[in-house]
Amino acid sequence: MSVTAIGLSAVLLSLPIAYEMIRYAGAAYLFYLGFRMLMSSRVPLSPQSSAPVQKESLTAIFRQGVTTNVLNPKVALFFLAFLPQFVNEVQGGFALQIVFLGLLFDTSGTTWNIIVALLAGRASSALRNRSGFTRVQRILPGAILIALSIFVAI
Repeated sequence: MSVTAIGLSAVLLSLPIAYEMIRYAGAAYLFYLGFRMLMSSRVPLSPQSSAPVQKESLTAIFRQGVTTNVLNPKVALFFLAFLPQFVNEVQGGFALQIVFLGLLFDTSGTTWNIIVALLAGRASSALRNRSGFTRVQRILPGAILIALSIFVAI
């Protein structure tokens, strides 16, 4: 959103190599996350795995989420190509309109993610003690992330 608001979307659109660099960085990061998930699936689950998350790891989780969104080519493409179509040039304030639309996007996305997290939290207690499900849950997302990284790179 910030990149679009300050006009760098025009730079990225005029320099396809810049967008390609973001795309490949995103693909590499997806591959890294998938590989890390697959490697962690080999470590047996311990009773501490369901312990509350420490404050330091919440910061790491937040940083990982920001990195994932910044390097996500789909999000970049949305803000670069789709969002500016809803800006009314007659009303002026291009950057302000982009920021407003971006914040609206973020608010609705965050609301949806909170709902999904609450529902997933309730479902986790029912599925937590099923070892087969736990193993699939640890392997399948890693494999999907690796497949997506290849798709993004190609």
